[in-house]
Amino acid sequence: MQNMWTLWTQMARIGVESQVVIGMRTAAMMGLLPQAPGETARMVNEKQDAAAQSMKLALRAAGEGAAADQILSAALRPYGRRTTANVRRLTRAITK
Repeated sequence: MQNMWTLWTQMARIGVESQVVIGMRTAAMMGLLPQAPGETARMVNEKQDAAAQSMKLALRAAGEGAAADQILSAALRPYGRRTTANVRRLTRAITK
C-alpha cells in the first residue's frame, strides 16, 4: 500500500495548482492578464485528454491488481502533470 501521505499531498498540490490556474485564466478572460490565442479551446481540450489518460491509467493499475490508493494516484497523475504545466506556462506569460 502506497504511503497515504503521498496521496494526500498529490491531491492537495493538484487542488492548489487548479485554483491558481482557474484564477489566472479568469483574470485573462476579463482582460486583466495577457491571454494566448486559443487558450479557451486549449482549456477544454486538455480536460478531455486528461480524463481519457486518467481512465486508461486507472484501469491499467486496477488490471495489475494495484491497491485502491495506487489506482487513485495513477488516475490523478495526468491531472497533476497538466496543472503543474499550466501554472508554469501561465506564470511565464505574465512575467514576459
